[in-house]
Amino acid sequence: MNISGALQLGFIYSFLALGVYVSFRVMNIPDLTADGSFTLGMSISSLLALNGHPLWALVLGMAAGAAAGIVTGLFQTKAGIHPILAGILTMTGLYSVNLFIMGGSPNISLLGKENLFTIIYPLFSVMGKNNARLVSLFLLSAAAVCVLAWFFRTGLGLRIRAAGNNEQMVRSSSINTGLMKIIALALANAFIAFSGAVLAQYQGYGDINAGTGIVIIGLASVILGELLPCRISPGLSLASAAVGAVAYRLLIASALYFNVFPAYMFRLLSACIVALALSAPSLRRVYGGYRRRKRNRHHAGSR
Repeated sequence: MNISGALQLGFIYSFLALGVYVSFRVMNIPDLTADGSFTLGMSISSLLALNGHPLWALVLGMAAGAAAGIVTGLFQTKAGIHPILAGILTMTGLYSVNLFIMGGSPNISLLGKENLFTIIYPLFSVMGKNNARLVSLFLLSAAAVCVLAWFFRTGLGLRIRAAGNNEQMVRSSSINTGLMKIIALALANAFIAFSGAVLAQYQGYGDINAGTGIVIIGLASVILGELLPCRISPGLSLASAAVGAVAYRLLIASALYFNVFPAYMFRLLSACIVALALSAPSLRRVYGGYRRRKRNRHHAGSR
């Protein structure tokens, strides 16, 4: 089993998990823009890396993702469109935008082109290429967690968290909740697009269909991270989301290695994980009610 490769992909998808965490857990918004913004970051990264600008590709990919989040936020706050429909509208429009960026081609090859990893390899040359990739991706992931943890302790970050926790109360405090939503969605999709941008340079190509169902992978990563017991602060909660992405990739690598499922079944498995986790409170209530009824019948029969 290629543990190193699974860890590398896990660290790349940790940016996706952080973005999904911000929209889904911090703001309580089911944002489906992720499918489009992930591919948007990938397409911009592929195009610019192809033309010799791999670092600018990451920066501009992240900025484009933020712009996609702003569009979704405006749909929600200014146009009054339901959050799910707003995300679907942006995601649908981004499919054409991404094809335009990629010149109408469904994929772009970066074979032999300079990328993020060829640039940073000299800094870790004593480790070998594989370990250099692993260490650099770990450092990027840790830096992203630290930046987000710091941000959510600032005044703006606290207002965003408050707006996600209790929108009516925050609105009564004269805080512009619409603006908080827009900023949060921009931040979330910036990290999601960054994940796609890094993945394009890691795998050496960009694919127009790479973002299909990506929000489910992000949710599965967040939910796996929430199984960890140490989520007592925003920083640790963000770290657990990143760890969840790594755990998700390790689970997939293990299942492939032991031939538990064919590769095409993993999106279904991810959907089942998310469905079970989201329905857990209702299932617990149903199970608790069943136990109470059973206990009451037992007491009635004993009398």
